[in-house]
Amino acid sequence: MQSIESTALEPTRSELAGLTVGQKITRYIPVYGLVILTVALMLLFSILLPGTFPTLLNLRSIVSDKAIIALLSLAAMIPMASGRIDLTVGYGIVLWHILAISLQTMFGVPWPLAVVIVLALGAFTGFLNGLLVEVARIDSFIATLGTGTILYALALWHTGGRQVVGVLPEGFYALNGTMVFGLPVTGFYVIAIAIALWIVLEYLPIGRYVYAIGANPKAAALNGIPVRRFVIGAFVSSGTLAALAGVLLASKLRIGQASVGLEYLLPALVGAFLGSTTIKPGRVNVWGTMTGVVILAVGISGIQQIGGSFFVEPLFNGVTLLVAIGIAGYAQRKRGAAGKAATPGPLPVKTGKN
Repeated sequence: MQSIESTALEPTRSELAGLTVGQKITRYIPVYGLVILTVALMLLFSILLPGTFPTLLNLRSIVSDKAIIALLSLAAMIPMASGRIDLTVGYGIVLWHILAISLQTMFGVPWPLAVVIVLALGAFTGFLNGLLVEVARIDSFIATLGTGTILYALALWHTGGRQVVGVLPEGFYALNGTMVFGLPVTGFYVIAIAIALWIVLEYLPIGRYVYAIGANPKAAALNGIPVRRFVIGAFVSSGTLAALAGVLLASKLRIGQASVGLEYLLPALVGAFLGSTTIKPGRVNVWGTMTGVVILAVGISGIQQIGGSFFVEPLFNGVTLLVAIGIAGYAQRKRGAAGKAATPGPLPVKTGKN
């Protein structure tokens, strides 16, 4: 029941041994191609738009607009590390941001308790997804698509197609509206969560287990790793993080409506998929995902400031995804060809005549 396979393609020391400097650079370009492209876009737009792009105001706008997408991309990345996919990150945020507001305005729940309830519901949804995938053995794409559609239907039923509005406490507004060093506090949330996930996935046993499951679940099970437990845990983590994104979206918009949220699904998935094409190509990773979100944010912001039309954002998302996957595919083919070339041929067979 794997939706995504994981095969890291970063160069190893033995692979780089004996290569010239030029060959090493050529080998590293596919690995850090997206990072190089991101820096190039920043420089290009800074030259073309010196009065608007390289400014604190533009940085503040990018952080404010893309922090939610970054959180959803990190949420989607966690199940991807285990070889699964979670589409409820895009559908669930519709219901979570509505509930975060309606619990306070319609039921009089204090905002801290409302936040806890939404996070708990997000975790429970992730748990259900994990059961569907690991116990019911439904492919993760189908299972989470069905669960996400149900969440969206619940949002429509709860609101009746109308907006949820009301006066909310200042403490709730501060979750998103606070400025730290001149930047929205949501950007610091993203950095803190990214660092925590990076430490867990790269340096703790749980991260190695999750990656092992994503690479080969049967081999992981044979080595004593409880595959079902870790996959369910990955979905729970994803659901909780998506619910947190819903809370922050509610704090930002200050109204709840079912028409808001689904537009976050594609950028979040694009950011997560892009993350598997850089830093550690072939394997989803935290900083690759963050790079994917940044290049989307930088590219869209720059093109819009130049005068791009309303369709620029989805067009850029799609083109960037195809280009990045093409780079990763090229790197994989090159490495496969090099591996075949390095494999020794069959030994000559003696005929018995001296």
